Amino acid sequence: MAGEPRALRPSTLTIAAAVAMLLIYSSGWQLPIFGEKSDESASALLRVAFLPAYALGFFLVAGDPWNMLRATLRQPFLILLMGVVAASIYWSIQPDVSIRRGFAVGCTTMSGLVLAARFRWADLAKVFSITFALLIVGSYLVSIAMPRVGVMTELFPGAWRGLWMEKNALGGLMALGICILCATALLTPRSARIWLPFAALAFGLVILSQSKTSLASLVLGLLALGFVWIAQRGPAFGAAATWAAVSGAALLGAFVLLASDVFFHLLGKDATFTGRTQIWTAAMRQIQERPWLGYGYAAVWSDKSGWGPLAWIVHDAKFTPQHAHNSWIEQWLGMGIVGLCAWGLFYLQTMALAVISVFRDRGAMLAFPFLVVYSLVSLTESIAVVYNDFRWAIFVALAAKLAFSDRAQEQV
Repeated sequence: MAGEPRALRPSTLTIAAAVAMLLIYSSGWQLPIFGEKSDESASALLRVAFLPAYALGFFLVAGDPWNMLRATLRQPFLILLMGVVAASIYWSIQPDVSIRRGFAVGCTTMSGLVLAARFRWADLAKVFSITFALLIVGSYLVSIAMPRVGVMTELFPGAWRGLWMEKNALGGLMALGICILCATALLTPRSARIWLPFAALAFGLVILSQSKTSLASLVLGLLALGFVWIAQRGPAFGAAATWAAVSGAALLGAFVLLASDVFFHLLGKDATFTGRTQIWTAAMRQIQERPWLGYGYAAVWSDKSGWGPLAWIVHDAKFTPQHAHNSWIEQWLGMGIVGLCAWGLFYLQTMALAVISVFRDRGAMLAFPFLVVYSLVSLTESIAVVYNDFRWAIFVALAAKLAFSDRAQEQV
């Protein structure tokens, strides 16, 4: 970044504000401060803890409102999606809950948009990498110095969970972190000696978490990063990499279909994805009751009435889930076909731009691996359109940045 105009370099204060905002969204402070029994939906104090993140987001918007507006206008499907979130208040089974959580997801989404508006690719990668580096150090410190907090003792005893509630959260975030840290090293080679050691430390956390799913996600993410790196070597390399990627995806699909038992065994899962298929079946039954509009944004899983959709899902699934464990079913359940289509259009726009960027923009090294892993995880976890969520903020930032390139950002 030594050769770029000084006016384009973000200030230390701007970078610090962005990092602090992302650290709050990471919820890496929740377990050490509030303990295992903390529940955001029931704790007003815990909800208030996210207000500084919203304030930092508005602070960043105030620093460059024009670029914020330009970046937002390039996301018509995201605007539509947030509109459906807001409109769902009128048909929600818990309007007060949908209002509160709708405001929270709006602020989380704004936070992602402002990151794309304020930072160019290299600087955005730096912000993400600093955030993950701090989370990595914090996870080691809490797991070693306070093992009763950082290491699981009841379920999966001995597995590290670091700063989060369970091991899969640590493993999944660290898998994403490794992809981001390695991408940052490629985008800014001079800083590789800083970020690659942190990537190695993050790999250690993936292993210590004992999460096979996270390890599989990591492999997929690194393969995606390697694909981008090869594709950007030149047209011939790009064609060869594309052929190899398509062939590899076809072979993997055939392996999953023809040897599903082996596949599940390697992941440490059963054919129900640890009970997820029971949740999906139960949720789909409730979707059939209100397919077009759903039950209201984020209103289902905290409904304690005893007669609403959650009661029937618990009855059918034989246990109480915390969410749908599928980002697509989650949108359909909460916001109906209207919300599902809005999310689907936003996702398709983002992935189409990501694929195009592989052959045109070095920023694809940061965006494409993250989006590939995010897409995989979204099939078994509800990580899309989630309020106060680290991964959703990053997804929105990358989606907006793909549509708001460095060149567009620099134009006055």
